[in-house]
Amino acid sequence: MKLPTRERIYLSVIAAAASVVMANQAAQAQTTTPTAADSKVDRLEKENQDLRKRLDMMDDVLKKEGLEPSGAQETSPVQALSQMTISGFVEASYFYDVASPSDKHPPGYLWNQNLGSFTLNKFKLTLASPAVDKDKWDAAYRVSLIYGSDAQYVNTSSSIGGVGSPDFTGLREAYLELNVPIGTGLDIKVGELISLLNWESGDGGAANANFSQGYQWFITGNPPDAGIQLSYDFTDWLGVKLRVQNGLYGGEVQTGQKTFMGGLYLAPDKKTTLALLGFGGHQTAGPNNDLGASLLGSRQLMETYNLSFATEFDWFHFDNPAAAGAQAAHGDSWSIGGWLTADFTPKLGAALRADFLDDPTGYQSAGDLGIVPALYSPVPGSNNGQQLSSVTLTLDYKPVPAIKIQPEIRWNHTSYGGGFATAAGSGKHNEVIVGMGASYLF
Repeated sequence: MKLPTRERIYLSVIAAAASVVMANQAAQAQTTTPTAADSKVDRLEKENQDLRKRLDMMDDVLKKEGLEPSGAQETSPVQALSQMTISGFVEASYFYDVASPSDKHPPGYLWNQNLGSFTLNKFKLTLASPAVDKDKWDAAYRVSLIYGSDAQYVNTSSSIGGVGSPDFTGLREAYLELNVPIGTGLDIKVGELISLLNWESGDGGAANANFSQGYQWFITGNPPDAGIQLSYDFTDWLGVKLRVQNGLYGGEVQTGQKTFMGGLYLAPDKKTTLALLGFGGHQTAGPNNDLGASLLGSRQLMETYNLSFATEFDWFHFDNPAAAGAQAAHGDSWSIGGWLTADFTPKLGAALRADFLDDPTGYQSAGDLGIVPALYSPVPGSNNGQQLSSVTLTLDYKPVPAIKIQPEIRWNHTSYGGGFATAAGSGKHNEVIVGMGASYLF
């Protein structure tokens, strides 16, 4: 077997060093005949000088090849690749509309827009460097790509234009991170950043106890946006995040005004977490002025079965100076949700989610400004909006640590008569979706 260059050079160095040690031992053993011993010592001294020259030459070769065990090696491309971590998941599913079996494109359901069909929901690939060291100047990076039927909902909102337009297809997040050794460490991230809003993760069933996403994640959240974020932990139970980004829904390329977002994060004890979030800014795409606030919290109720509860409350306000006709010029919407989860065994758990959204003007839920795809038939501001709610029960089965199987049943409801309009043009108040999702995590 042919060894790589680095290993061959190191073995040569080791062999040379070993010969020096053996020669010195032999010299020490020659004590019975002083004259002969002196001659051998002189010869060994000359050999040692030759070996030192050879070692110096080898050291020069190591430096030239970028293999020397010094600070330069730590920044070499080879070292960077050796420290990079690769992770991700593959997620697939099959779901069915019980209330309307013929409806293959359920307008009130966020995932699986092709019911009755096997679906590749997501393939996610993440490349990342080691985490930054909080005690010194240090840097890191993270890049995540998502492809599949859900990519249009979880990735950037920036679209592909003509020649010369930016293309962010498949990009979920990509940022550079810098730690400034001030106090406990000031963390700075620059690039495409995932939203601070929402309790649930956009990774769906691979990260969440429920396979599908709640209405809160989809409607009272926002996609990844380019910006800069500063984070600082005052203590082990109190931290803050401040962010400036390209609008709330602008993605990477919005110009002009920016959206400011911040959060206060608390962990009063090992069983409780709280986050108080606020945001506001001008949206160039509208043009609108959006502001709002969110409360996220969780609490472990019982250590037995890891019984836990989480909640999210969101409030949004918009002003639309360009409103015309029946379109609302301003308005408010709010939502609330709760999650109850339990682990019956190390391999089997369950999750119950319920959420409610009150959108009197239809601004959030009717697709105004392209915030939400045309899943709902109300025209923004042309009616009294709607109230949306859903209840979802999911089983979480992990036969092996890398596999997650999630049978799920979900009920969706809208107060608007034609809110869940099928492809044929009819509408309905309710729909029931059943099916199963599966994820492989690596």
